[in-house]
Amino acid sequence: MKINRLEQRSSNPGPSDWFTGQVRVEPLIQTEPPARVASASVTFQPGARTAWHTHPLGQTLIVTAGIGRVQREGGPVEEIRVGDVVWFEPGERHWHGAAETHAMTHIAIQEALDGKTVDWLEHVTDAQYDGR
Repeated sequence: MKINRLEQRSSNPGPSDWFTGQVRVEPLIQTEPPARVASASVTFQPGARTAWHTHPLGQTLIVTAGIGRVQREGGPVEEIRVGDVVWFEPGERHWHGAAETHAMTHIAIQEALDGKTVDWLEHVTDAQYDGR
């Protein structure tokens, strides 16, 4: 058993290569092989979002605060709220973040394949974020 105490974790700014706007990332779970799950609580300030990205084994988001937006490539921009659970399939190109006027926090859960949980791509444009 391992207890990951709150006071032993710290949140960090989301890197500008992967995020637009103000984002804080607090790692929650980082397992060691043979386990492969990783999880973080991510808080996006209004208008902040991820870059386009994929996950080799998919990703689950659990919205815990605020109002957000998600989009998979080729689909509409969707609003997400507290209690919503979003699943992105393995390799599905997508982004997620806060609504324009509301912050949003979600727990992100993904598994590693050959040590990799995510492939980061280009930034989401303002037009894409607005659904245009």
